[in-house]
Amino acid sequence: MTCAAGEPTTDAPGPARVAAGAGASEAWSRVRRRLRAELGEDVFTSWFARLELDALADGCARLTVPTRFLKSWIEAHYLDRVLDVYRAEEPAVERIALAVRGTTSRDGPRRMEPAPATRSDAAPRREAPAAAAPAAPSPPQASVGPADGDIAGAPLDPRLTFDSFVVGRSNALAHAAGDRVARHDGHALYNPLYVHAGVGLGKTHLLHAIGHGARAHGKRVIYLTADRFMYGFVSALKAQTSLAFKEKLRGIDLLIIDDVQFIQGRTIQQEFGHTLNALIDAGRQVVIAADRPPGDLESLDERARSRLAGGLVVEVGNLDEDLRHAILGARIAAVHQAHPTFDVAPDVIAWVSRQITTNGRDLEGAVNRLLAHATLTGTAVTLETAETAIRDLVKNREPKRVKIEEIQKLVASRYNVSRSDILSERRTAAVVRPRQIAMYLSKTLTLRSLPEIGRRFGGRDHTTVLHAVRKIEKAIGEDTTLGEEVELLKRMLQE
Repeated sequence: MTCAAGEPTTDAPGPARVAAGAGASEAWSRVRRRLRAELGEDVFTSWFARLELDALADGCARLTVPTRFLKSWIEAHYLDRVLDVYRAEEPAVERIALAVRGTTSRDGPRRMEPAPATRSDAAPRREAPAAAAPAAPSPPQASVGPADGDIAGAPLDPRLTFDSFVVGRSNALAHAAGDRVARHDGHALYNPLYVHAGVGLGKTHLLHAIGHGARAHGKRVIYLTADRFMYGFVSALKAQTSLAFKEKLRGIDLLIIDDVQFIQGRTIQQEFGHTLNALIDAGRQVVIAADRPPGDLESLDERARSRLAGGLVVEVGNLDEDLRHAILGARIAAVHQAHPTFDVAPDVIAWVSRQITTNGRDLEGAVNRLLAHATLTGTAVTLETAETAIRDLVKNREPKRVKIEEIQKLVASRYNVSRSDILSERRTAAVVRPRQIAMYLSKTLTLRSLPEIGRRFGGRDHTTVLHAVRKIEKAIGEDTTLGEEVELLKRMLQE
């Protein structure tokens, strides 16, 4: 096994790999303890908790991490430190190679086992797509639940269930909370349950799954998109039946509203707030989804934002490579049942999961393109044909949407300060420079206004943010090292 400086990052071990023995494992345990003691608990937990010894041979220690993000950061800032500590504990180690673990890692994603809930006979289980991906090409059908009276909610797609939801690290908490809410009998849990995520990450799939699960337990459920809620309320006002509309909404067991960020209009927002309060005060469950946290819903009434933030707020994070791989595998398996000749080799699935990094809808688009190629040309799907089929998805994919909280956490970790320090009034040099860099990155990588950035940095004035941005811009032009460091932070945030 070689361990040259230019060794490529690979997700699969080479033929010369030698597994680490008991002695090597003991030495690695001592290295980890020493790193924890020298660097401190916070730094170790942030960057080294998932660093593992994969193999040791010919004086080279092959270490692995689960993401390219960690690999880039450790290589840029800590690789020499790790090597020095390793040499102190094991003099035979001369070199270190850092690689990204493959999708067969023991901590990879899993398919969720079927939920224990009994399904309604009127809503038979269908083969469904993976989490965060749109439904299969067959036309959607409205699910049938218990008698909902004449409440005109949007139909639940019978294919978007917990059985078809692929669980990974980024969505495990949201999935667990949704499953508990759907199965729970008695007083509402986590009320309201607020799920936020970017486009195509599976929040709508989760909402439909919650609705199906709750109806299977005999609950009265209504699912509404924001525009459906607004349309229903405006129509009720015109027909002078607004009181009946309100009573119908407040007479159910579970209200689910998707894309709440689109609710507009003072009167409609007030009614949304009143409905939210009435349901929660009556012990009825409310589940809300949006593309941002409650505090970022600037157009929504402040009291409604406060009520939404008072429940359980859960973020569905970006799809990591392991989860993308699992989603693709599940989706291809579902399509294979309808098209038995459609087969995609594991190496092609792994390659596509590395190329499509944006969201589940692009993964769905990739599967559709591969299926079209296979059925129209009658040829097998290979790496070459896959590259041609998904070229437009890779070329036109949108950059990752960076959040101010992510910037603050990364900068704080990089400069060995806490996020609370960055948000505080402290003016020591050790805190001021990281705070200014975080403000600069927030202005550069997000669409937030200067006043909004100032508010997210401890309620500071927009002129303070502008001063920080200009100061870092000037410093980058004068200090090459700082410029490289800021560029590395940008790449890490956008990866």
